[in-house]
Amino acid sequence: MQILLINNDGSGFADHVEIAEGMSVSALFADKMPGRKAADYLIRVNRLPVSSDQILQPGDRVSFTGTKIQGAMAA
Repeated sequence: MQILLINNDGSGFADHVEIAEGMSVSALFADKMPGRKAADYLIRVNRLPVSSDQILQPGDRVSFTGTKIQGAMAA
């Protein structure tokens, strides 16, 4: 099935990607963002925050946005 993946990490990109039926948000994150921690990202499906066990549906719009910016100072 196909979804729209929007990766706002670094320079960012958006692309339609094929994923397996029944894939969860956490499995997608692990596949597309190897070596990174999901806790460091705001993950949304169709513009809404979701739990990591949410099962993706055809046509979903998934976005990964970093919440920690390297080099930024704490307030």
